[in-house]
Amino acid sequence: NDFGVITASASLAHDIGNPPFGHSGEDAISDYFISNADKYQSNFSELEWEDLCSFEGNAQGFRLLNKSGYQGLKLTAPTLAAFTKYPRPSKVADKMKPRRSQKKYGYFQSEKETFQSLADQLGMKALSDNQWARHPLAFLVEAADDICYNIIDLEDGFNLGLINHTDTVDFMAQIIGSSYQPDKLKSIPSKIEQIALLRALAIGSLIQESVSLFLDNEEAMLSGEFDTSLADLIPSASVLGEIQKVSIAKIYRAKEVLEIEAAGFNIVHLLLDSFVPVAIGKEVSIKDKIRFRLLPEDTKYEIEHAPNTYSAVRYLLDFISGMTDRNAMSLYRKITGISLPGNR
Repeated sequence: NDFGVITASASLAHDIGNPPFGHSGEDAISDYFISNADKYQSNFSELEWEDLCSFEGNAQGFRLLNKSGYQGLKLTAPTLAAFTKYPRPSKVADKMKPRRSQKKYGYFQSEKETFQSLADQLGMKALSDNQWARHPLAFLVEAADDICYNIIDLEDGFNLGLINHTDTVDFMAQIIGSSYQPDKLKSIPSKIEQIALLRALAIGSLIQESVSLFLDNEEAMLSGEFDTSLADLIPSASVLGEIQKVSIAKIYRAKEVLEIEAAGFNIVHLLLDSFVPVAIGKEVSIKDKIRFRLLPEDTKYEIEHAPNTYSAVRYLLDFISGMTDRNAMSLYRKITGISLPGNR
């Protein structure tokens, strides 16, 4: 039962570090620092600068779950390890392809000692300096993520009219297999309810496939030999691959989605340009000081009392990456003068 609670808790937290506008927001943060390297890079160590130039939502999530002032969480060590799909820092000598656990990174330099202590406490297998094999339960958290975004995005695509009913049913039926009952499905008058039922059955089937594969490879996971996504090896892996292709073509690259991503990139870029100069304390103009006052009091306090420049920027990124799309848009409008008090 503890395995289920740990996996569920880590799964619920897994997106907590994602910035507004998702991957577009991540790219905007990274691009901002890359494009301003001539102004800012000298303020940071090589490893700190790598963190800023390759912003990672997974590492931001680990930071928030361990950040002082968030003591109400008090997550257990296994839950934090299960949350960490990529147990390495941003810059390593060897990314160890094709190991899945080394594809991205899972902690910033600010949490380096925290993760090292966690790995020691749990006896995680070291692969190299500052690189470890995953905690076994991280494979289940990753599988839960893969299952949800594939199946639920497919359902959302149907509900939005981006994917037709026939294709949606066909994908779900392939996963459900012998449990699929077309006659029973036809007895449900609402097509939306039909897909909702198939979604639940498909998720159930994928869970069973993933659990079975996990148990078969438990020892190899503990030894660090197994390092592949469960969703890539389960019997329904090929169907999930086809769903991903359709989702990319018809959902993620839909005009409305691309427009939001493009706007989101610019919004995050401007927010950073508005606050980073003060956080770094370099060439601060009157305009920068005025904008800085728009930050929440706790964020301003953290930045003003930060022990070093890297910490100050991390506190700022905690605020920006913690915003919703709507919050980011609202602050953007205030800074640019699009929205004024009493004239909204």
